[in-house]
Amino acid sequence: MSEVNLKGLGVALITPFTRDGLVDFEALSQLVNFQIENGTSYIVALGTTAETPTLTDKEKVDVVDCIKKEVNNRVPVVIGVGGNSTAALVEEFKKTNFEGISAVLSVTPYYNKPTAEGLYQHYRAISEISPVPLILYNVPGRTGVNMNAETTLRIARDFNNVIAIKEASGNISQIEEIIKGSPEGFKVISGDDAVTSTVIELGGIGVISVFGNAFPKEMSWLVDNALAGNSLSARVKMEEDFNELFHLIFVEGNPAGVKSILHQKGMIENTLRLPLVPVSEKTDILINEAVKKVTSI
Repeated sequence: MSEVNLKGLGVALITPFTRDGLVDFEALSQLVNFQIENGTSYIVALGTTAETPTLTDKEKVDVVDCIKKEVNNRVPVVIGVGGNSTAALVEEFKKTNFEGISAVLSVTPYYNKPTAEGLYQHYRAISEISPVPLILYNVPGRTGVNMNAETTLRIARDFNNVIAIKEASGNISQIEEIIKGSPEGFKVISGDDAVTSTVIELGGIGVISVFGNAFPKEMSWLVDNALAGNSLSARVKMEEDFNELFHLIFVEGNPAGVKSILHQKGMIENTLRLPLVPVSEKTDILINEAVKKVTSI
């Protein structure tokens, strides 16, 4: 199994839709090039930010094919493949075309709240079937279950093709425990834009970002400086310029906030699929005002 370099800025790409609610493949292609031309290290397709639960099976295939074609081997492509039925997920792995895919990002099972042993057995099952490396994804705010450091490290030690975790628990102590206890070759990636430099200071290798959809150049600058040991100065600069936007893009949910920015930049229509809706007019105005205040790094 080939080694995957996940160091730097990964962007959890949105799925742009037309005003009629169809996938906008032209805008998607443009977004991919915008990312690569502005420092993004790898693309993550079919994540939470992509509104993946609202996509049909065919749309998922078509979105990934579009991204792979546009990337054209310039950067790694990671795809999200997760679910809360282990057996169904194993079957999905068997049917998925992994050609051109560097790794899979697989979220902890949501809603049914498995125990630590259940989480371990879930990842054991998919690690045994996956033809590409796996990145664990811990995001308890969405799934309802936190995968603690002990379970993460147990999985990391026991399954060689589990190479990293996207940690979005918000628990810095837990993240630090994982980093300190990680076996050789296992990496920790921030799953939260706002704590990126902190996680890198502790030994993380970067971030899988939402904010990077709209500001890849600036997020890449932050990550590169943090990795170079300049995390404090980078954090101060980013907080001066982007602290307000960091808050605003999530105040009415993801990806509504970042889609508002991309729409204001003229890159996409401001369309989401129910049950998600665009941000309110009030928040849209606040985002617009904050974007205007941003200075280029």
